Amino acid sequence: MPLSFSYRKATQALNFFARQDGGTINKMRALKLLFFADRYHLRKYGRPITNDEYFAMDYGPVPSGAKDLAESSDFRPKVEVDYAGQFIAPSDDRLIFRSVAAVDEVVFSKTDLEALRFAWDTFRRFNPFDLAELTHTYPEWKKHEAALKSGVNSRVKMRYMDFLDDPPPGINPCHPLTAEERDVRADELEEMNALHALWN
Repeated sequence: MPLSFSYRKATQALNFFARQDGGTINKMRALKLLFFADRYHLRKYGRPITNDEYFAMDYGPVPSGAKDLAESSDFRPKVEVDYAGQFIAPSDDRLIFRSVAAVDEVVFSKTDLEALRFAWDTFRRFNPFDLAELTHTYPEWKKHEAALKSGVNSRVKMRYMDFLDDPPPGINPCHPLTAEERDVRADELEEMNALHALWN
């Protein structure tokens, strides 16, 4: 069962990256940066920032709710689209969105902001396609590569539990984990999922 998507955090995270990039940002670039921020926060603090539902696609992991918000998609409930529209808006170029208001940091915890800054500071030098290529090295995407290349599926649902696995040597893990820490994070994820199932 998916966790409860935080559309406010997803909106403000997209807004954060757009503001960091000068006010506009390539959509794919922003979504990959959000993936790295979620990965970091999950590995270091035991939960993702946004609770978004991730899918493995040709260009890497995609947080589906955030993607819809960046595109002002009708797939999201009106309350989510209306909220997002106060802070971000699509540009004439469908590959880009822009910030239209300051980031409302009140929606974030201090550790959320730490993770967003980590993603920006660590990966901002990469262009969108280089970021996508980099995400292909991470195990949570790699395990679905064959299914995507077969052409049978255009997207495959990913599991947060797989974010705890390490990428190959030389690839930034977005916070290193000892074996003991990995077990603790796995237990925290299972508990979070159980609580969500109980209340929904």
